Amino acid sequence: MDNDTQTKDKFWLYVGGTILTLLLVIAMVKKSEQEKFSPIKQQLQEEKALMNIRVLN
Repeated sequence: MDNDTQTKDKFWLYVGGTILTLLLVIAMVKKSEQEKFSPIKQQLQEEKALMNIRVLN
């Protein structure tokens, strides 16, 4: 019985470790995407600022 309890505890430890690893991988991929598209986002903001002019009659 004691052996079964230890195995069960390790199972949940593995499940928790796997979930933590998956969350870390997802976070790293999201950060990589943000860095990848950062120049494009900056360019869009610059274009928006240039187009934001007022025409007075």
